[in-house]
Amino acid sequence: MPITDTSRAAQAVQLNIHRSMSGEQRLLLAYEMSMFARELNRARLLREHPEWTEASIARELLRLAFLPAPLPAGLR
Repeated sequence: MPITDTSRAAQAVQLNIHRSMSGEQRLLLAYEMSMFARELNRARLLREHPEWTEASIARELLRLAFLPAPLPAGLR
């Protein structure tokens, strides 16, 4: 069973909302959530590595999205 901090009542409300949404609305919601998570990661990287260039930030965001393990030394 997954660990959650959401009550069963809140989960039921959320499920009903999602079920009432069209496929397009659900896809847009997923996109917006993904972009929000990306912006949170970007803000974290800027805070942790103020010396990094925009290209370095972009590269790390791609790595986090597609290859969560650290890059091999030759690809850094």
